[in-house]
Amino acid sequence: MSDKVTNILLVGVGGQGILLASEILAEAFMLAGFDVKKSEIHGMSQRGGSVVSHVRFGATVCSPVVPEGEGDILFGFELLETYRYLPLLRSGAKVVANDFRIYPPAVLLGQQAYPDGLAEKIRNLMPDLLLVDGLKFAIEAGNPRAANTVLLGAVSGKLDIEESVWLNAIEKMVPRKALDVNLKAFRIGRSL
Repeated sequence: MSDKVTNILLVGVGGQGILLASEILAEAFMLAGFDVKKSEIHGMSQRGGSVVSHVRFGATVCSPVVPEGEGDILFGFELLETYRYLPLLRSGAKVVANDFRIYPPAVLLGQQAYPDGLAEKIRNLMPDLLLVDGLKFAIEAGNPRAANTVLLGAVSGKLDIEESVWLNAIEKMVPRKALDVNLKAFRIGRSL
């Protein structure tokens, strides 16, 4: 095991399942034998505000917060939030983004416009972008609320951890009644 710490940022809007996804990530890394640290910021998350979760893993991790400019993977649940957090990434970082828009209050009130062409802007800054229609694949798996697990599957494909470890983490963290749909959603995402 090398000394390198891998830095993952999960960003989106409250209610998108970001905290569950970060719990599953942390659990998978622990099951794989890594030291893991996690931190969360909930900005009015219950009212649709911004949510950011930092997950860091490696042989030894001292701080739970990803230093600015050192993010290795940005796991974005909403396009504008994904775009906003690009400065936290290092050059050459990977981005897995949900092709999904949630309009902030200023847009809904007509005070601002939702920016056009965000996916292209993200790709111009970070060419290693996997854009995922999380909602479509979650519906295919059986529940639109499983978009977070579709995205988790897509992110898992960017990390060198056995699929069985991921499935074990999901089984430990997801409620029984939602397990089958989430396992299916994860496998769909992992195949992307």
